[in-house]
Amino acid sequence: MDYQYIGKSIPKVDSAQKATGTAQYINDLSFPNMLWGKVLRSIYPHAEIVHIDKSKAERLPGVKAIITAQDIPDGLYGPFIKDEPVLARGKVRYIGEPVAAVAAIDRETAEEAIQLVEVEYDELPSVFDPLEAMKSDAPLIHEDLSSYFCIFPAVQEGNVCSRTTFVEGDIQQGFKEAGLIVEETFRTHMQHQSYMEPSGAIALIDPSGKIIIHSSTQGIFITQSRVSESLKIPMSKIRVIAPNVGGGFGGKIETNVQPICVALAQKTGLPIKVVLTREEEFTAGRPRHPTTIWGKLGLKKDGTFVAKEMINIFDTGAYSDDGPGVTGFGSLMARGPYRIPNLKIVGNCVYTNKVKSGAFRGFGNPQTGFASESLIDMAAKELNMDPLDLRLKNALVPGDHSVGKQTIHSVGIMECLKKAAEALEWKQKKGKCRGRGIAAVNHISGLLTVSAFVRINEDGTISLHVGTMDIGQGSDTILTQIVAEELGVPLEDINLISRDTDAAPYTWATSASRLTYTGGNAVRLATIDAREQLLELASKQLDENKDDLMIQNKKIFVKWDPEKGLTFHQLGAISCWVKGGPIVGKSSFMVETPPFDRSGFSGFPFGTMTGYIFAAQAVEVEVDVETGKVKMIQCASAHDVGHAIHPQNVEGQIEGGFVQGLGYALTEEIVFDGGKVINPSFADYKIPMAMDIPPITPIIVEAYDETGPYGAKGLGEPGLVGVAPAIANAIYDAIGVRIKDLPITPEKVLDAIKGKKVTIPWTDIWKKNF
Repeated sequence: MDYQYIGKSIPKVDSAQKATGTAQYINDLSFPNMLWGKVLRSIYPHAEIVHIDKSKAERLPGVKAIITAQDIPDGLYGPFIKDEPVLARGKVRYIGEPVAAVAAIDRETAEEAIQLVEVEYDELPSVFDPLEAMKSDAPLIHEDLSSYFCIFPAVQEGNVCSRTTFVEGDIQQGFKEAGLIVEETFRTHMQHQSYMEPSGAIALIDPSGKIIIHSSTQGIFITQSRVSESLKIPMSKIRVIAPNVGGGFGGKIETNVQPICVALAQKTGLPIKVVLTREEEFTAGRPRHPTTIWGKLGLKKDGTFVAKEMINIFDTGAYSDDGPGVTGFGSLMARGPYRIPNLKIVGNCVYTNKVKSGAFRGFGNPQTGFASESLIDMAAKELNMDPLDLRLKNALVPGDHSVGKQTIHSVGIMECLKKAAEALEWKQKKGKCRGRGIAAVNHISGLLTVSAFVRINEDGTISLHVGTMDIGQGSDTILTQIVAEELGVPLEDINLISRDTDAAPYTWATSASRLTYTGGNAVRLATIDAREQLLELASKQLDENKDDLMIQNKKIFVKWDPEKGLTFHQLGAISCWVKGGPIVGKSSFMVETPPFDRSGFSGFPFGTMTGYIFAAQAVEVEVDVETGKVKMIQCASAHDVGHAIHPQNVEGQIEGGFVQGLGYALTEEIVFDGGKVINPSFADYKIPMAMDIPPITPIIVEAYDETGPYGAKGLGEPGLVGVAPAIANAIYDAIGVRIKDLPITPEKVLDAIKGKKVTIPWTDIWKKNF
């Protein structure tokens, strides 16, 4: 269709603010008499708290309050398992865990005061490797695990806080039918989101006693809920407002400093501001889960996939946070965008005495995807088959099924693979020590709920109320485009009201690549509701059949008599002052269909999912065999987005995701020594810089999805997912060595060239158990 706004790369609605520097972030906000908060953190990975002495700090001039766990309610919080206190209670479980907090007249005084708080610890045995933590004699990190409230039927054992299993077909029979079996163990590492703006919040109490939280967050309603459950405050007494957010990538979905801010504000009666340092971000944030993954793939001699088995061990750190979800979803995606009739995937989410891991772009898919796509290239080598052809032979087509037997109609994976390969001239001759690699991706964009109101103002302008958060991905623009398209009004007539729990209807969060699909559906349905009310009112006022009316240029008129009509301004005024009452379109959109066939599911913490999205990343690399350095020559990333509502924004997301995947593959890694992060700054944690970025060709594939708004699906996460395996596959193509342990550093490449065996710890006991 020829749309007026959909499919057009219009200027983003927030571009002027950001270009002129007038956009406000949490550090730009200040309130009268505001105090600064600072957090005292554990210096041990596992220890009992024997005594906390606050007396010296309390005597420091300028200190207004000091709190410990004894000063606040004993609520626990978490998205899946309620296992985490606001401040450590009884014992600490990782280096960096909050133990106490100070409020003072300025940042410097707060920092000085926190050093004066004395904590006596009794150190306990620690465990840092999830495989060791799974042993029966490992130190228990959560002795009360069985008593914690879980939002799903969690399968738990020892330090395993959640176990998810997917079984389809007959796995043993599948491997008996295989003419080739490839089997290997892989390891992925901890990566930080590295958003430009550190996490922060301001909490204050208004004259009515309501708590107001200004917070850099990806979910205002999640912040409201977590503060409520952790501090035992009714949600009706908590208002959350988000300023602009300087990036999130999953790391700002759940709360960080917000409950501490609120507790200090309650103690002092004054506004409190807490903003993390970059070091605190690395040592007390929620980075990507490290994993150890064993995979086994069975194929017929002609390359047909017949069986796949995987055991995925996710290191969730000291608290579960999003770990059960990451483990479950990463394992769900582990089949890949392929037909495999016999499947067994087991995911284990394991506590260790390290900083908790959480949501990060891809949500478990980059980890399992690295193993899966590496296995496919290993199989292609054994079959003497082109890795691209092997993928195309087994790729999903419309009408095929997901894990859980959902029928998928919008499937663009074959086109993604072909176009990504074509962009790199896949079949052409390569230079010395150059190789090409490719990886395929599947993901989802339909999950949980978004609600929206569309209000027709008295003057005919439009107010869109929606609780979604634009954290840089462009959702504010896309949702505004949808309203403009459905009502035929200019973008400047639309007032977007979001980021405020007192003004916007409930929305889960900005995450899971879901705002275009899930949020777009909600906004479109609410706008259609408002439009139908406008037409109904116009029909009555004009005494004409509603079907004989049309909308154009902010006016509703009779199709064959354009002079007979009413403007939006007139209709808005009539609805407010004369007839019917104000026009408010509304929608509460929840992803409920199609359901999974859960007969082979165990311990999966989500309901249904839909809006399946597909992608392929292809790279060409050159490897210096003297230094082990990998040079990126050219890259292509093709994405099936259903229908691109804002093509320029889609291309930007593709490129940005690829760069973040490049860092994951080659340079970024949080490094530990005895549970302590030893590279907590950008001086030692290496993200890709502008000069490191190779030419990237973004490719838009549009396999129309009839369940999405205008056929659209999501995009945000898959741009990262396939980059690491594509690079690993290209390195093998270039020099014949297989890297199975991320990140792919020059040292690892050199070791592989020299024939040094890299042993990834694993024992047969884990395979037998699962």
